[in-house]
Amino acid sequence: MTNPGHPEHAGAVRLYEPEVLDDPAAFLEELRRKHGPVVPVLLDADLPAWLVLGYRELHHVTSQPQLFARDPRRWNQHDLVPPDWPARPHVTYQPSVVFTEGEERRRRGGAIGDALDEIDRIELTQLCEKVADAAIDLFSGDGQADLVPQYAHRMPAQVIARLFGLPEPDVGTLLRAIFQAMNDPASRDEAEMQVGELMGRLVAGKRARPGHDLASRLVTHDARLTDPEVVYDMLSLLIASQDNCAGWIGNTLRLMLVDDHFQMDLQGGRSSVAEALNQVLWKDPPAQNLPSRYAAQDCELAGHRIRRGDMIVISLVGANADPQVQQGHTAANRAHMAFGHGEYGCPFPAPELAEIISKTAIEVLLDRLPDVHLAVAPEELRWRRNIWNRMLSALPVAFTPTMGR
Repeated sequence: MTNPGHPEHAGAVRLYEPEVLDDPAAFLEELRRKHGPVVPVLLDADLPAWLVLGYRELHHVTSQPQLFARDPRRWNQHDLVPPDWPARPHVTYQPSVVFTEGEERRRRGGAIGDALDEIDRIELTQLCEKVADAAIDLFSGDGQADLVPQYAHRMPAQVIARLFGLPEPDVGTLLRAIFQAMNDPASRDEAEMQVGELMGRLVAGKRARPGHDLASRLVTHDARLTDPEVVYDMLSLLIASQDNCAGWIGNTLRLMLVDDHFQMDLQGGRSSVAEALNQVLWKDPPAQNLPSRYAAQDCELAGHRIRRGDMIVISLVGANADPQVQQGHTAANRAHMAFGHGEYGCPFPAPELAEIISKTAIEVLLDRLPDVHLAVAPEELRWRRNIWNRMLSALPVAFTPTMGR
């Protein structure tokens, strides 16, 4: 049923139909062909929104925070969201840097960028190698593994927790709570509360006795962040890095194991890892579509009348596939939108750090298990049925068993 306050959405496309989830990329291209760069759509419960597929249009939206703002409390449909709405976490306001606007966003985002930029890249690489080796040791003697839960999902959180300065005994607790939140919706609130309590104790400890870690840099930054601000912003960093790095690692390993171009290089050098990582960001970025902008005033976008409070869903994968961008596209081209763009894009230097984590994880795995190969036919691999993210449900592999290091 069309929302009477949104006559522009009469006959709008439902983004939750089965065919959308069967082949999201093909579906989005069909939308582009029929409707152009901006499409009126209906989300679950038939809530109206605007899907931005065009590269130029997405660039415009993400470059104009005064027109297309971030705080979900601006959404004119917010009171109609059912309690069990699938994308509810995306539209539930929290006092984190993710939902701040204006000067508050610049203050807190600047502190995060400065703290991240102080991370020594060589030390980060060495930490990633240590974490990767420890994860591989747990299954290297088995001759088989599922690289999604046993590797890709284990890497980012462990690395980030150590960068935060979390005490070693708490790292395992944090990891278990994250997996519980991801895999057991019934106990998600309890798991998230446990993670929040861990972060709270960590921040209080660093306030009393700062060290040389990310949490200490945030509590001592000139932005004068409060303890709750640091906790919320660290949780946002943890969630973003876990979801996106884990998906990036898993999607890239899949590409290298199924694509002939990359398979040929597995036994030789590792020069193709960077190319595979970049190709995934163009074709299969972990974050595909984001329900994350709200019109701050009535305006026009690609010939459509946008009302104040309307939701704008930015399609990162749709913008990447824009034919105008694909012309002359090369493997080295990094103009993709996988990290977003503008004030609310992934903050500098987070993309660089994420690449170090993902690239090191893949290189260590290929060095430790040089004959690793898929244990099932490529067509048997399954993606999670989700319009928002692109991640594998499993990546079963086999290899010659080896002793741990």
